[in-house]
Amino acid sequence: MTGNGTSGQRFEGRAALVTGASRGIGKAVAVQLAAEGARVVVNYVKAEDEAAAVVEEITSSGGEAYVHQADVGDEAAVKELLRFTVRRLGDLDVLVTSAGTVQDQLLAMMSVKQWDTVLGVNLRGTFLCIREALPFMLRNGSSSIVCLSSIAADKAGRGHANYVAAKGGLNSMVRSLAVELAPKGVRINAVSPGIIATSMSERVRHLAGDEILDQIPLKRFGDPDDVARAVCFLASDEASYVTGEILQVTGGFGL
Repeated sequence: MTGNGTSGQRFEGRAALVTGASRGIGKAVAVQLAAEGARVVVNYVKAEDEAAAVVEEITSSGGEAYVHQADVGDEAAVKELLRFTVRRLGDLDVLVTSAGTVQDQLLAMMSVKQWDTVLGVNLRGTFLCIREALPFMLRNGSSSIVCLSSIAADKAGRGHANYVAAKGGLNSMVRSLAVELAPKGVRINAVSPGIIATSMSERVRHLAGDEILDQIPLKRFGDPDDVARAVCFLASDEASYVTGEILQVTGGFGL
């Protein structure tokens, strides 16, 4: 575990929960937060072995981390996730909602289940995690929430209506909550990644990789660490005057 690109121990003594942290961007965020001093709960829904490996990576480097399974779209499971987090960490200073899913299909052929699943994880899940975290975060007087959005919310594409609706709704929710929570000392922002080299984007990179690269000024796909560094900036005191923002990390994709 390294603190590549960090600004020292920005999260020393702080407690963080990262949802969807068994792989990809969520994993990179959890590892980065721990590298900068945070005590971290690693949430997963299915990839138990991978989540355990993330915790092992953190603890073997001297960090403190715990693992907890929960489907973020399940209200009861989210309530237990937050209870577990506070029991283990004693507090909650940083929440990163990284859990997400895609089920692409043209709208005319999209099932209600495909629509509900994607909205359930990406939007309802974010809402539930924030709602259940707030009682703990509000008492700190200075806490930070960072949600993982997507460039898809701003860039039209075929077959993504459910995902676009979820991420567009998430962006609007972030802006609304920024106004609602600022007087209580809680900042909330979102990071909007472009095409990042993770399992979630594997299919689109395989089918249209060269075409997409032609539209990215920096001429490469992003790395999960590119996003993790942006998330950690927004979660840190370095961004103490930043709230309600949607920070794009896209290599210029969509300009």
